[in-house]
Amino acid sequence: MAGDNVLNGIDIRRVTIDGKAYVQIGEEDFEDLIDGLQADVILARIAAGEETWPHELVVELMNTDSPIRTYRTYRNLTVSELAAAAGISQPYLSEIEAGKKTGSVDVLKRIAGVLKVDLDDLVVERDAHQ
Repeated sequence: MAGDNVLNGIDIRRVTIDGKAYVQIGEEDFEDLIDGLQADVILARIAAGEETWPHELVVELMNTDSPIRTYRTYRNLTVSELAAAAGISQPYLSEIEAGKKTGSVDVLKRIAGVLKVDLDDLVVERDAHQ
């Protein structure tokens, strides 16, 4: 063994196996390092302008029957404003939000574009047992 060090509270052991140098640290310290690296990546994406969602919105999306309505409300848009921006009628959008109509893929893509979300974010998986 070449020697041991402590860096930022992490006990680092340098070892040589079959002539190749390795560094050995405890599993908990390793997991902390990985968590820190992942956090750095996430913070860089946020700094680059990636949108984050508040906890309340995420909870609402998990419980809603109408993600379009939830995102529309979050974006502070009225039904009329979203319908106009998506190029559809207000009654048609109301029916989509209420689950009375599904909306074509093209219409849902336009709605997603206005709401600045992915098309997948607007699709609610229905449990077959409901």
